[in-house]
Amino acid sequence: MPDHAAPLAEGPRVGIRLLTLADAAEFTARARESSETHHPWLFPPRTDDAFRDYARMLIADPDRTGLLVYERDSGAVGGFININNIVRGAFRSGTLGYGAFAHAAGRGLMSEGLELVLAYAFGDLGLHRLEANIQPGNAPSLALVRRAGFRLEGFSPDFLFIDGAWRDHERWAITADMPRGPLRG
Repeated sequence: MPDHAAPLAEGPRVGIRLLTLADAAEFTARARESSETHHPWLFPPRTDDAFRDYARMLIADPDRTGLLVYERDSGAVGGFININNIVRGAFRSGTLGYGAFAHAAGRGLMSEGLELVLAYAFGDLGLHRLEANIQPGNAPSLALVRRAGFRLEGFSPDFLFIDGAWRDHERWAITADMPRGPLRG
């Protein structure tokens, strides 16, 4: 069993922990199994080389934090939530990127994991605001942020280059002082 980072927080069914290089085998296997679930919204690394580059970027860059959502009973990784573009100072903000793996999708695990990430970001990291940019047709992702208490703030045409084209996105955000989802982290 690979060495994993210690839990940062745990809820009733899931916990969150930092992503490590030792997560390569499980992460890439789950990403390959989830290709249909993720397409056309996101493309997490599915090979060891791609994961190594991805993980090193998240581990080495102080303006990013890579987190895994894992099931407490089995330790299985259910998804990932990254906090990117962290800006400190007066802004104290970050941008979320996330995905559920197919075996965990639709079970509420990411909702619980996101609540833990919000508590971590607004507590330990000292952030005030988190933003999630979501393609309008990605109903599961939109439902996730709605459940967590995010508010719709705008629309950005041709915002991100994904799957060979510039994609429109809705901008959703939450601040530390806004009411949140069921765990009320």
